[in-house]
Amino acid sequence: MWADTLLILVISICTALLGEGVTWVLVYRTEKYQKLKSEIEKQSKKLEKKKEAHGDVANLDRSKKRKLEQDEEKLKNTNRDLTMVKMKSMFAIGFAFTALLSMFNSIFDGRVVAKLPFTPIYWVQGLSHRNLLGDDMTDCSFIFLYILCTMSIRQNIQKALGFAPSRAASKQAGSMWNPDPNKYKW
Repeated sequence: MWADTLLILVISICTALLGEGVTWVLVYRTEKYQKLKSEIEKQSKKLEKKKEAHGDVANLDRSKKRKLEQDEEKLKNTNRDLTMVKMKSMFAIGFAFTALLSMFNSIFDGRVVAKLPFTPIYWVQGLSHRNLLGDDMTDCSFIFLYILCTMSIRQNIQKALGFAPSRAASKQAGSMWNPDPNKYKW
């Protein structure tokens, strides 16, 4: 079981490095990506300075508020353009990882690769106990351990290689997990 666990850890490190390598070849080294990334950095720092200078956005007059909203919209559009540049790489990596995942899934099918120190919540048990025999829900399947390792390792590899977005840019860019708090105020 320990050998399988370590092998899955090595597999997730290698696939994360492979994914970042493909992304570097297809995206990160292109001139368009470099230009958009520097533009996002510049816009997000500019927007952060404006917000700090003005203080509370609700107390601004209309023209300043409109200008701030235009800057935010410009930043969102630039982020959207950057995402579109990354899209071809995402498709290539998704296709390759699906093939690798199915291959590794067939190799580790039905084998307990780790023992969880907790019992997963009900809706996660289908993934954590996938294709395993028995009723011990602390047994861990390949797919669950691989997903956990890859999620944590890939983020750290991106940070180490300098490919992760800066804190200022990710803070300014609203997403599903970090929505703009002022967007839906009445």
